[in-house]
Amino acid sequence: MSRRLSSSLVSLAILAVRLVAADQAQAADVAPAQPSTVEEVVVTARRLNEARAAIQPQLGASVYTIDSKAIAAMPGGDDVALNQIVLQSPGVAQDSFGQLHVRGEHNGLQFRLNGVILPEGLSVFSQALSPRLADKVALITGALPAQYGLRTAGIIDITTKNGVYRNAGDVSIYGGAHGEIQPGAEYGGSSGNLNYFASASYVHTGLGVESPSGDSTPAHDVSDQFQGFAYVEDIIDSATRVSAILGASQQRFQIPVRSGLTPSLVFGPGDGQPLRVDGQTTYPSEQLNQTQKEATYYGVLSLLRATERFTGQFSVFGRYSTLDYFPDPLGDLLFTGLSQRAVKADVSVGFQGEAVYNLTDFHILRAGLIGQIDRATSDTAAQVIDLAADGSQISDQPATVTDQSARTAYTFSAYLQDEWKLTPDVTLNYGLRFDEFHGLRDESQLSPRVNIVWRPYGGTTLHAGYARYFSPPPFELVGASAVAQFVGTTAAAASGADTVPYAERASYYDVGLSQKIGRDVTLGVDSYYKRSRNLVDEGQFGAPIILTPFNYANGRQYGLELSANYVHGPLSAYANGSLARNEGKGIVSSQFNFAPDELAYIASHFIHLDHDQRLTASAGATYLWRAVRFGADLIYGSGLRATGPGGVPNGDHLPAYLQVNASLSHRFETGPLQGVEARFDVINLFDERYEIRDGSGVGVGAPQFGARRGVFGGLTKSF
Repeated sequence: MSRRLSSSLVSLAILAVRLVAADQAQAADVAPAQPSTVEEVVVTARRLNEARAAIQPQLGASVYTIDSKAIAAMPGGDDVALNQIVLQSPGVAQDSFGQLHVRGEHNGLQFRLNGVILPEGLSVFSQALSPRLADKVALITGALPAQYGLRTAGIIDITTKNGVYRNAGDVSIYGGAHGEIQPGAEYGGSSGNLNYFASASYVHTGLGVESPSGDSTPAHDVSDQFQGFAYVEDIIDSATRVSAILGASQQRFQIPVRSGLTPSLVFGPGDGQPLRVDGQTTYPSEQLNQTQKEATYYGVLSLLRATERFTGQFSVFGRYSTLDYFPDPLGDLLFTGLSQRAVKADVSVGFQGEAVYNLTDFHILRAGLIGQIDRATSDTAAQVIDLAADGSQISDQPATVTDQSARTAYTFSAYLQDEWKLTPDVTLNYGLRFDEFHGLRDESQLSPRVNIVWRPYGGTTLHAGYARYFSPPPFELVGASAVAQFVGTTAAAASGADTVPYAERASYYDVGLSQKIGRDVTLGVDSYYKRSRNLVDEGQFGAPIILTPFNYANGRQYGLELSANYVHGPLSAYANGSLARNEGKGIVSSQFNFAPDELAYIASHFIHLDHDQRLTASAGATYLWRAVRFGADLIYGSGLRATGPGGVPNGDHLPAYLQVNASLSHRFETGPLQGVEARFDVINLFDERYEIRDGSGVGVGAPQFGARRGVFGGLTKSF
């Protein structure tokens, strides 16, 4: 069945492409002239960018965009992590390890560079993409058109800087609290029809991972992080461009420790005996020494062709990511019963071919084919203590359990859609998307998509949409089954069941309104409802610090978002708020990670997802007075979930919090400091001490606190 559907959609896509034959033949008769002047190159580059954007419209979806000027005006500017920028969008909640939750999804984010998919990797703490490379960052969510699939909670599409006749750059130094020091540089320019841009940054900080104790700079939390990026494009003629992207990220993290803890594991009949390893039963928690290294390398090569009626882009992409976890051999065993050295790697390569054809004044056809191959390898060596039948220790000498595995997954997607202008004010966008996944399981789905946009009068836009979604679990995060190897040891699973995770299948509904008032104010309201089968969630169940996917048999998520933007002269401001509820029932995969009483309760009750946050808000403002810019922003959360009274899974939530950040910057336009910008930032201005996680809840590891107040400063020199 899936092969017939694949063939049908491929045939439809080929038919759509054949419609451009006459247009292409006509264009071939007159070869486009190569741009020869600076002005022609700039105009051509802009036109090709617009043509590329037309391949992937966001008709009916909810789109929130932050451009490079807005990023630079935020507290921290280009020197903050990308997740902190996305966090200012509606419906986005923060979590530990730099995770983001968009509309109540645990992960489900797809990153794109200039519209091209960036495959998922193994990064947990790290942010492989720096804001330095972004001309603008768009979060696309809601009932998505057919070109978006597999990861559908939100599309983070980054339009990169391209250096088109910029011929300029800057170097900067930034740092302050937590021993942070962060040098960086970027440069972009042109030479004839060749445009290029590159950036690099390095961070050394004493707060690499969220503090588990609420201390401003916790013990053993040093991190070193490097990010590099390069973009180059060659405008072959006025209708054709070839471009390439290369990027790298190398990061090392110490796992922070809490003082004053001692091992508490006991084994054996009756009250049991403390776990004993090599004659020792105790270990000071402040001496734990665990580290994790993460690396990501990625590349994209694209060819764009744009004529009057047809635009097509074909891209090949790849990503290689690794994760290295180094345990504390003795300490991990005494505290958790398991000390695991882990080396994981994932290689992803694929292609993405998409096209748009203006069939008539009322119909615009779009089609695409996307394929990807993933190869994941895992090499672990776990030390455990063997136990007798009555649960007592056989020996105090560790035994080693090794696991070496390699798996391959294949993903194929195709879509065809029509943008139909019913009237001058009403546009209908409808289509079909087919996804096929061969990896953990062999699954596929044909998914209808439909969106309607109505502009009844100036400044008012109404949209409504429906999307059927198909989302396989993150292939690279699903560990090889080794449950049986740990039976009769201190690392034995609470439950023996280990069902392979399923793909999530969901129906998604979205209705929204945007109203522009005058030239300065834009208001928005958006509501959504999602019903899913085999809802994909993720948990952090042990070492290394890597998330593991699992499924709820049924899920339901719904919410309401409000947004407001104001721009007038030197003042700009925004405010967002969201109300949400996210629940799941019945765990049907990776059951060995859960206690039997948890499994029993969730089997018969809808529970809050661990990342369910009822109220989320963000706001910010900047004001430019002469050459001085004042800025502030804030985030509010009503608290993620925790274990409730009586042990109800995710039955409680952590206290609400409000974090306020402020910034001040000045650019010197004359004098000896001409071209220098100085900035001063205070993160968490009022030193709010709040917990992101308390260590309890379904799939939650250690406690994490938000960053305490930090004062930072920096200098940037343009040249």
